[in-house]
Amino acid sequence: MVRWSKSKQRTKRPSLPEGIRVYAMTDIHGCADQLERMFTVIDRDLSTANSIRPIHVFLGDYIDRGPASRETIELLARRSQHHETIFLKGNHEAFLLEVLNDPSQFSNWKQFGGIQTLISYGLRPPLNPDAKQQLELIEELRAKIPAYQLAFLNALRARFVCGDFFFVHAGVRPGVALAQQQEQDLLWIREEFLVHEKNFEKYIVHGHTPVQTPDIRSNRANIDTGAYATGNLTLLTIQGDSMLAI
Repeated sequence: MVRWSKSKQRTKRPSLPEGIRVYAMTDIHGCADQLERMFTVIDRDLSTANSIRPIHVFLGDYIDRGPASRETIELLARRSQHHETIFLKGNHEAFLLEVLNDPSQFSNWKQFGGIQTLISYGLRPPLNPDAKQQLELIEELRAKIPAYQLAFLNALRARFVCGDFFFVHAGVRPGVALAQQQEQDLLWIREEFLVHEKNFEKYIVHGHTPVQTPDIRSNRANIDTGAYATGNLTLLTIQGDSMLAI
């Protein structure tokens, strides 16, 4: 359990508008079981909450690497039917959409954990598919993805702003106004963002770069704890100026 602590750089805690509670998760990577457990935690919390507006914010990378990409998207889509939800795009979703349009990217996608996604949709890819087999696999995958799941993927946003918080998958480019950030950086940036110690226009909540435990700093919070490798999916709860990661 990690809480935000005030630092010398930031004398005023970032805060959400009154009455809003955010539940944020990222980098689920096909770990449907861990996601369901976190939904149980959230539902238990909501059962004791009064007069709040809960917003579920998911920061991308729902697929690849873990065993249940299809089931993960199914759970998220179902959750959105009964809760206010914000779904951001991760680099893995961006890559899947690219591969569906350009099967020649298959080999690169395979290195990102795409084989696990294929298997979750009922496909059985050979160990080293040739160019013809790769094309056939992508055509089969396109046919296997339900229309509502494809619509889900195509509707993903690059960012979400609420109060003093800026939610994004990977991070932002220092020195560039948040309103002017490029999607490539929002989905892929690492080192330039991670080493930046000064405050941004808003407090950044992100994932993309796995850490052993939630990394809550004065200017940003990284809540990607490598669920597919560690079994630990982190939930960040924010209300007012209070942040709690479990």
